[in-house]
Amino acid sequence: MDHTFAALADPTRRQVVELLRDGPRRASEIADALGMSRPAMSRHLRVLRTKGLVDVETATADARERLYQLRPDTFVALQAWLDQLQAYWSEQLGSFKKHAEATRRGRQAR
Repeated sequence: MDHTFAALADPTRRQVVELLRDGPRRASEIADALGMSRPAMSRHLRVLRTKGLVDVETATADARERLYQLRPDTFVALQAWLDQLQAYWSEQLGSFKKHAEATRRGRQAR
């Protein structure tokens, strides 16, 4: 989880993830879409790849072209963690609501 958050802490890498939600793209397409140089985009894509957020394939027609796509399993794990966190806070807020309502009823009874 730490690796995922570290990779997504950068706004450019979050933009890359947003672009890849629509499907696989070549590195050059991603760089052009974000107005970045190819070497700068290569560094961001390397971080996303090493942290397990994207996979890369070599295009069959041109071995220099690489096609990037999201790794769903990483995002499924992230969503599971967020769901657990949300469940915890929903439970806490529910308990607070019950306490506040009981306190309010107790004051109104006086």
